[in-house]
Amino acid sequence: NEYKSYLRMMCSSSRSEAADVQKIFMKRRLRVCAPMVRYSTLPFRRLVKMYDCDLTFTHMILSDCFSKAQQARDAEFQFCESDRPLIAQFAANNPNDFRKAASLIAPFVDGVDLNCGCPQKWAIKEGIGACMCSNPDLIHSIVSSCRSENPDLCISVKIRVLNSLEDTIKLAKAIESAGATFLTVHGRTITERNVDPRYDYVAEIKRSVSIPVIHNGGVYKPSDVERALDKTGADGVMCAQGLLNNPALFAGYETTPLQCVQDWVNIALSYGTPFITFKHHLVFMLEETLPKHEKRVFNNLSTYTAVLDYLEQNYNIAYQNIMP
Repeated sequence: NEYKSYLRMMCSSSRSEAADVQKIFMKRRLRVCAPMVRYSTLPFRRLVKMYDCDLTFTHMILSDCFSKAQQARDAEFQFCESDRPLIAQFAANNPNDFRKAASLIAPFVDGVDLNCGCPQKWAIKEGIGACMCSNPDLIHSIVSSCRSENPDLCISVKIRVLNSLEDTIKLAKAIESAGATFLTVHGRTITERNVDPRYDYVAEIKRSVSIPVIHNGGVYKPSDVERALDKTGADGVMCAQGLLNNPALFAGYETTPLQCVQDWVNIALSYGTPFITFKHHLVFMLEETLPKHEKRVFNNLSTYTAVLDYLEQNYNIAYQNIMP
């Protein structure tokens, strides 16, 4: 379709050099958009980069499917040059799948990431995600195998803390020794929900390894960014739900500014974003703007036209056909 034709044009052989992610860490302590199923799409990645986000991730891609089928690659991955720097995140439970997927996608991204943090039951059943944190040897073999075949590629791993700080540090050191470029640590265990992250664990990991460490967890407001960095000493902070609610969070906005909503309308519609995704993002972004009775009205809107009419009538936001 027209959308995929545009993406193929943007992904032509005239692409730029990959960014040196290690040098990006030298500029400042990074602000990073987390990999999010359904939401870490090209249009949303473009949006957060307009608001002081340094680095973005794709959603978690299943490496075995990606490496075996062109159809899966077309469905799971889209990018353009202004989408850089970009990390592609893969789920894998063996070296072969991760290595193949990384080699295929390497020309189009600035790094690859191994997901060892997903706590969802289906992922655990498949032997991927957070359950892998209890098997440092497996993670080491996956990362080291990929490093052997891709000596210059940025390779990172995203983990969750374990109940034992000692075991978590051993895991981090195993990842470092395998050749990882940096490490992202979600400061909650696989079973913890809606509790403060274990900042002290992340701080100890940071002190125990020499590669950059990014903290993940508990960032919902601009003040949470500095709090997390101060408590952990990390080289960056990663945010998920906080950026869904407010894509301008890293730029210091307490709530989503209307200009950011305008930017989302322009970007999302220019890229042909599916309606459900387009509207879901608006629901998140307008959560603290819409009065309760207006939320019910907005939630019942079921077409692009209805949503755009509502935004124009209430907030003077109209689609501007400008490809960002």
